Amino acid sequence: MKTDAVRGHLDGLLLAVLEPGPLHGYAIIAAVQERSEGALQLRTGTIYPALNRLERLGLLGSSWESVGERRRRCYRLTDAGRGSLESERTAWHEFTTAIGSVLNPAATAPAPRPAT
Repeated sequence: MKTDAVRGHLDGLLLAVLEPGPLHGYAIIAAVQERSEGALQLRTGTIYPALNRLERLGLLGSSWESVGERRRRCYRLTDAGRGSLESERTAWHEFTTAIGSVLNPAATAPAPRPAT
């Protein structure tokens, strides 16, 4: 899948994979890849700036965790992040409905009215 196709939807993807609970960066990448059945493969250079931006906006919180001798930052949704995720979902539904009606007009055409 083209990287450009993901660009405008990255925030929604990140928020969605964090909805079930906190994850660290590589787990976020793996969750997106798994949910998309391998179609979406995000790079660390793409997600970390986005995670930092979402945290600055108050949509994510983070904390450091130690795993053995390694430390990693775990990200979680805030209440504001949950609200933003719902807005992203609504916008995505409206977008896909509009695009679908153009690309596949037969599937979205109203049913013919019965003759009277």
